[in-house]
Amino acid sequence: MDNGFAIHTIAQTPNPQTLVWLAMHQDYSEDAVWDCSPPEEWRCGEIIVRRLLGGDRGHYGPLEHPQISFNVVGFPHSTMQQLRTHRHATFDVQSGRYTGQRFLDAAKGDRSVEDVFWLRPVGEYSDRNGKRYQYTEQQRRDDLEWCRVACQRYAAKITAGFSEEHARAMIPFEFRQDWVMSGNARAILHLLDLRWKKDAQWECQFFAEMLFERFALWMPAVGAWYAHSRGGKARLAP
Repeated sequence: MDNGFAIHTIAQTPNPQTLVWLAMHQDYSEDAVWDCSPPEEWRCGEIIVRRLLGGDRGHYGPLEHPQISFNVVGFPHSTMQQLRTHRHATFDVQSGRYTGQRFLDAAKGDRSVEDVFWLRPVGEYSDRNGKRYQYTEQQRRDDLEWCRVACQRYAAKITAGFSEEHARAMIPFEFRQDWVMSGNARAILHLLDLRWKKDAQWECQFFAEMLFERFALWMPAVGAWYAHSRGGKARLAP
């Protein structure tokens, strides 16, 4: 099933592991690192893992220098709220005041309800206390119809002259939302620690998996270290 989720890297510090190495090296260098010749990017990655991160040293400060930005697409509103709570990263989020056309399109049938709202797949789930329940095909169809009717009510409010921020009270909580998110390497790892846990919201876990894939492409040595030592293990965030 295509869930419509995507994360795109839109900007990033080049050679991030070299930058971390330079920051680390300045801590104990008698001379300015501007004048030194750092090792190759891959070699810098090996060194910073060994000297900064390996063996639970936890010296994360130099990881704050490289920055990366993502465009997060199609995740439900609740996921954005869960992530935006952690202000270690910066967020610019699609506004419900200015971006209501998709609800009007769904009301007219010009856009599918699934394209505008996220509903979990049919299957077995459990609540936070471990109680299991089934989400059936019929229940999901009923929920999609509820979303379609809600869009029609939204459209009726807009036609009646209501403001977008007033009319959006009709919209179910799990509408899809896009945002730009930026943070330094340490902030991204912190976010992964908090949201790549077995008891995190299902959609947040999915987000964290996708985010880690992009992070590991950017900082492969640090990514490999993280996957082995911290990924999904619910350790306290640095």
